[in-house]
Amino acid sequence: MFVFSQPAVVEASLKDAENKTIPIRLMLYPDALLIQKQEWISVQLDEEDEVFLNMVREVEIVREPGAGFGLCVKGGAEHRLPVLISRLVKNEAAERCGQLLVGDAILRVNGVNVESCTHDEVVSLLKEVKEDTVSLSVRHFRPASYFLNKGKWSLLLICNILSPTLKENVQLASLPRLEKEWLTAVTIPLLYARISRYVTGTDNSRDDSFDIVGVDGSKSGPIYFSDKSTTVTWLQQITVKTQGLLTQMIQMTNQLMTKEDHIQLMCWTYEKLPAEQQWCAWKEKFLALKAADIYLFDVPPMHSSDWSKCGMKYKVYECMLKLLKDNELLDSRQHCCSILTGSKEVICLSLDSRAELLVLEKSWYRTSNLAVQRLQSKTFGCSWQEHLSGLILDLDQGFSLYDHQTKSILWSYRFAQLKSSSDDGLSKLTLNFINDTTKQLETQASLELVIECSDLQTLIYCIHSFLSAKLSTVDPTFLGNH
Repeated sequence: MFVFSQPAVVEASLKDAENKTIPIRLMLYPDALLIQKQEWISVQLDEEDEVFLNMVREVEIVREPGAGFGLCVKGGAEHRLPVLISRLVKNEAAERCGQLLVGDAILRVNGVNVESCTHDEVVSLLKEVKEDTVSLSVRHFRPASYFLNKGKWSLLLICNILSPTLKENVQLASLPRLEKEWLTAVTIPLLYARISRYVTGTDNSRDDSFDIVGVDGSKSGPIYFSDKSTTVTWLQQITVKTQGLLTQMIQMTNQLMTKEDHIQLMCWTYEKLPAEQQWCAWKEKFLALKAADIYLFDVPPMHSSDWSKCGMKYKVYECMLKLLKDNELLDSRQHCCSILTGSKEVICLSLDSRAELLVLEKSWYRTSNLAVQRLQSKTFGCSWQEHLSGLILDLDQGFSLYDHQTKSILWSYRFAQLKSSSDDGLSKLTLNFINDTTKQLETQASLELVIECSDLQTLIYCIHSFLSAKLSTVDPTFLGNH
């Protein structure tokens, strides 16, 4: 339910398919953006006007010899409508009589009832009139007149032509006119709304406009403002409100969960698609960091069951987040990062601002560190010196190698003793440690600490995650060596 307090209001514009400007008005409420357009509405009628428009009027049209009557008609029984006067030709007989309105329904032609006739039957009847005079019985059909008039009432000189008695009883000058009024065309809920300066699916950024898409599918289209400062101001205002609503939603959801399952971040991102999909280079993805996982949804999770249905879900501590430098960007999209997974997938994401990218980075490491602190240790199956082993990453103990045959620890080093590491990109990982007493590199040991692991990439990312989590506990020795 929307909270309708006093909104912020600004006039802006949209552009149609022919690039024509359409004036709009934005009304920004705490949880919704209303887009209003100007529509024609009728002015309230006086009682006398109602009488005039509801009465059956007898009208006589006199034409010049050989000329037409000068009126066009639409509707008919085949459309379940009366035959309606849609146009009065300027300076011709029907207009000169001054007693007809666009939107009048023709009831009789020279006394013949045509209320159930088709369009063509009425046109034929009018064409068959041989005399220069035709008598019409008409009554105004107001619902159609709004569309036929397109904002103008075709009532001309009635006061000068109608009989004095009729003029005395009906104030024709106050007949209804159509006036423009701001009416709401689109209501966009701001919770989970997506705001972007980029043209959908591309890397084309717009400095003069942005668009908004609601979670219910409501869309604004590109919104243009009178100047750049107004564009920036309104982009910020709408962004602040959407982010505030998202933060509230996270807080409310977390209250219903255990601390271990808390959501750290939810935001919209854009995923780079394969190069062969030229028609759409970037696809929107809703990113969430929850518990120990990163989720990438096509649509935001609205129900608790949606979390288990997500097709793109990874353990944060088994991945690597990398912020891309300018020379690493894939196209003109700015504020990009890549997520490297243990299965060697590379997921490139773009956000709408540098600030959002930094929030993602901070939330990523917070999520990873908390997950590792809860996990405490993780073991990877590997081999060392042709012995089937297990490499243990332990947040308190550091690195340990466990021999499966003897059930004993072959060697153990604290994280602070790790000097360097390298890998062959396939299965081999070399770890070099320093002696805790001499502070020198243990050369002999380093030559032998070559581990083979089939899940090498995941192991490397986990080592980074454990080191980061250890750093977050502010280990003085670790800080001194790194």
